[in-house]
Amino acid sequence: MRYQDRIVIDAEIMHGKPVIKGTRIPVYIVLNLLAAGLKPEEVLKEYPDLTNEDILACLEYAAELTQEEVGVLEAEGIR
Repeated sequence: MRYQDRIVIDAEIMHGKPVIKGTRIPVYIVLNLLAAGLKPEEVLKEYPDLTNEDILACLEYAAELTQEEVGVLEAEGIR
């Protein structure tokens, strides 16, 4: 499974935030629930339109984001 098969980013849906395909459920909601300690089964109970594969796709998406190169801009006079 590739997260790209389950997560979409579309400017017309939720202001371009990544959402689970076919829903208006943002990825950050799923990640926040997991970070708050909910088990995947509890998330699925709260959002019955989701599948376990959707939850795994959210985690894979988040993991990929942490691997991206981020440029650092230095403000003048601040180091």
